[in-house]
Amino acid sequence: MTESQRPLRILVAKPGLDGHDRGAKIIARALRDAGFEVIYTGLHQTPEMIVAAALQEDVDAVGMSIMSGAHMTLFPAVTDLMKQKQMDDVVVFGGGIIPQDDVPRLKEHGIAEVFLPGTATQAVVDWIRAHVHPRAAAA
Repeated sequence: MTESQRPLRILVAKPGLDGHDRGAKIIARALRDAGFEVIYTGLHQTPEMIVAAALQEDVDAVGMSIMSGAHMTLFPAVTDLMKQKQMDDVVVFGGGIIPQDDVPRLKEHGIAEVFLPGTATQAVVDWIRAHVHPRAAAA
């Protein structure tokens, strides 16, 4: 399989103490059904655990879902750790219960896109196809 044929590897993560993962599971299944290789971390992941999983799984992108209101702390903590690990070529996106006003600040912290409630799963799939490419290191 050549690099262009390799399916994108996406880590779907649930940071923090948020115990609701229905949205993350729906996104994980939609991404899998769209042909991506999906790794789901499960609940209650620390930023360190998410970055370690992304590094170990050699993913092309990390998608985080959060509903607890800790997105302004946990999402940047993940991107900061990824920068420390020189994982600048891994695309990070997020979604969940996130106020629209917080989206620009999250993007300043390296979150490439934020999907708010009501986003169709196909919109997430289409965005990934347009913005995530296989990493050279993962090929």
